[in-house]
Amino acid sequence: MRILVVEDDEMLLDGLTVGLGLAGFTVDPVSTCEDAHAALSAQRYDAVVLDLMLPDGSGLDVLETLRGARNATPVLLLTARDQVPDRIRGLDAGADDYVGKPFDLDELAARLRALVRRGAGRPTARLEWRGVVLDPAQLTSSHHGAALKLTRREFAVLRTLMERPAATVSRTALEEALYGWQEEVESNAVEVHVHHLRSKLGADFIKTVRGMGYRLAEEGA
Repeated sequence: MRILVVEDDEMLLDGLTVGLGLAGFTVDPVSTCEDAHAALSAQRYDAVVLDLMLPDGSGLDVLETLRGARNATPVLLLTARDQVPDRIRGLDAGADDYVGKPFDLDELAARLRALVRRGAGRPTARLEWRGVVLDPAQLTSSHHGAALKLTRREFAVLRTLMERPAATVSRTALEEALYGWQEEVESNAVEVHVHHLRSKLGADFIKTVRGMGYRLAEEGA
């Protein structure tokens, strides 16, 4: 799950990048409206965490530009300006949620998961497919009731596929779910993670669609 965090406090931005990363998110951090516009133009995100008071303008300008382009990416406003009129203005401008500073990181992560889940039309956070259960909130996994040990990136690959079980997911889309722009992507990273998942779940659990990407195999396929 890849998110954009727009926050001009360097220490807070670093903390959010690390903390949300440990919670299972891939984070792209920026600190200005200009960089936020550039990121949103170049990359698809599952959600955006947006501060209002930025050095080159208001986060509301970023939000209004996003919604003006009919981009429905969930946006959570994170700001010290949390008076009722501020919250109303932000929500009416197109924000999906609002968290005031100071805040609890675990709650912020939970709110982001809820936003993404609702945006995808899923009633619960748990993902299930052919005996595999993923819990993104607890970062736990099981296979036919037995604990399944996955690395962080294996979990991310499997989660991305299970969020779209009927679709073929491209290698590029999997890379985008795994790595932020500050991380170097090895040329065969996706293939290695898929190989490891197959060794744990069965060779037929993930199908390769030649020239297109990967998809989950149907039962009995």
